[in-house]
Amino acid sequence: MTDVLWTPPADVLQRSRIGAYLRWLAERRGLTFADYDALWRWSVTDLDAFWRSIWDHFGVVAHTPPTATLADRDMPGTRWFPGATLNYAENVLRMPGRADDEPVVVAHGQTRPPVTLTAGQLREQVRRVAAGLRRLGVTTGDRVAAYAPNIPETYVLMLATASLGAIFSSCAPEFGTRSVTDRWQQIEPRILVAVDGYRYGDKPVDRRAEVAAIRAALPSLRHTVSIPYLDPDGSPANGALAWAELAAETDEPLAFTPVPFDHPLYVLYSSGTTGLPKPIVHGHGGILLEHLKMLALHHDLGPADRFFWFTTTGWMMWNFLVSGPAVGAAIVLFDGNPGHPDLGAMWRLAEQTGTTYFGTSAPFLLACRKAGLVPREIADLSALRGLGSTGAPLPAEGFTWVYDTVGSDLQLQSLSGGTDVCTGFVGGVPLLPVHAGEIACRALGAKVEARSPDGTPVLGELGELVITEPMPSMPVGFWNDPDGVRYREAYFDVYPGVWRHGDWITINSRGGCVITGRSDATLNRGGVRLGTAEFYSVVEGLDEVVDSVVVHLEDDEGGAGELLLFVVLAEGVALDDELRRTICRELRTALSPRHVPDEIHQVRAVPRTLSAKKLEVPVKKILTGTPVDQAAAKGALVNPESLAAFATLAQHRAPDRPTT
Repeated sequence: MTDVLWTPPADVLQRSRIGAYLRWLAERRGLTFADYDALWRWSVTDLDAFWRSIWDHFGVVAHTPPTATLADRDMPGTRWFPGATLNYAENVLRMPGRADDEPVVVAHGQTRPPVTLTAGQLREQVRRVAAGLRRLGVTTGDRVAAYAPNIPETYVLMLATASLGAIFSSCAPEFGTRSVTDRWQQIEPRILVAVDGYRYGDKPVDRRAEVAAIRAALPSLRHTVSIPYLDPDGSPANGALAWAELAAETDEPLAFTPVPFDHPLYVLYSSGTTGLPKPIVHGHGGILLEHLKMLALHHDLGPADRFFWFTTTGWMMWNFLVSGPAVGAAIVLFDGNPGHPDLGAMWRLAEQTGTTYFGTSAPFLLACRKAGLVPREIADLSALRGLGSTGAPLPAEGFTWVYDTVGSDLQLQSLSGGTDVCTGFVGGVPLLPVHAGEIACRALGAKVEARSPDGTPVLGELGELVITEPMPSMPVGFWNDPDGVRYREAYFDVYPGVWRHGDWITINSRGGCVITGRSDATLNRGGVRLGTAEFYSVVEGLDEVVDSVVVHLEDDEGGAGELLLFVVLAEGVALDDELRRTICRELRTALSPRHVPDEIHQVRAVPRTLSAKKLEVPVKKILTGTPVDQAAAKGALVNPESLAAFATLAQHRAPDRPTT
């Protein structure tokens, strides 16, 4: 039985943007490639020619041309396109192929009626808000912070900030005060733009107290601007300006400050589960080139598309989504609870908005599968031709569910990357088939390899995900890290000159990839490394199990150690011996005897970050005696109270210590 779920159409080279790019390479550069693998190998070998071709093919608007493509290839410290000046916002607002009166931002949510902006209206709003920021004294290098959801105002603010050469940073308004101040005290913003609250499903959430606390904790602030989102008739508190004042009519033209290629565009943050979140600085040019490449050549997006990804402004997928207009695509924004009133809500949104590319997370797709949802029966998804999945590995059964219940003709693209590069290293491409449970390829320009413990590249076996050649969207650096010490420690301390990402990956002979979890959360039993992703796929495939987390506690004397599984069970289900036996049997049968846990415990919740990632490493630390406050920064968790159960278990498990 074949595992191929989708095959490229016969005319893919005529219909796709990567096909047009290949024709351009043949005509303009005299380069031809037999297949995707050959194209990829060229893209990661001749970095100079590949990235210059992206610049030229997409017609990047620059104020001064680069003197070279690559001045220094060594990592870290690679210098891309020296001498060039450009502006990210200018390139996005070109919106190629989209007329002024065509919709380019389609925003839905649970707080107010839908809002649509045409290309002309988007440019006009950016013009006004940029002028408003100038009136407030914002200039090149100043930081502008947004405590705001995935709504048009946040997008307009980001583009207006970028147009001035100022630096943008956003936190979703569900972030608590401590999470926000841990991030923004590091970058000292001058301007804060914040909503008064929002609705999540049918529940109003007032954030005025949090905004006041954030303001008090940021002495660098000069002005606060309030968006009356929850209460449209409300007035700003404590001397804040109203959004309408910031966006007031003005005669100032829309202008773009030319900045160097690596000038900071925005600051994103690591999850901050063990210490302060790392402030990751991304540059104008690197983000622009990477997103042009990924959105057009891999996701095949253009002026005919409506591009949606379910995300908040606290996740890098928001930054990825809102680059869509740079390739001519309209973007669909959604703010609210994706499961309200039921899991069909996002699929119905796709129909309402005419979405052609639907992006979401693997946990969302698996939740829909578990609920027995058949999206094509509740929504007309005929416009859908692409579906993206990220945030966690999508197992084979997730792929099969998509093709069985969403649509048989669309291309499912599972991808993996990170906040660190604001893109995917590995993903899909129109030229390659979709195999169940497999990420189709390594992305163009991303020299991804799997490394064994001794540092040698491996094929067909589990290894550390490394990147052995630089990419333009690697961070410019970390904020307040002038010597680059924290940056080097984060990615280059294990393999000098090689980026170590922290994931386990298996790359097969055809270039397909399988990510099997974080390498710092490895299950290592008797010298055999086990990824966590396949483990969760089996356990959470059981009807009785809602969620789970597994950790491996090493044996100091080199033994097999202990494998501990924690499960969140469906309502009314209790963990008894029969369910324990069922779980162990499924793991032994589907995976191996090594995957059978030594202990299974029921917990009320699995600790997760604000971007919904499981916290395996802090759980492991707590179970080995680290105090909760040292094991995890509670402000980085969506459910910090969930850690208490693991601390209690650690106390019960602690061996009796001899008295002296």
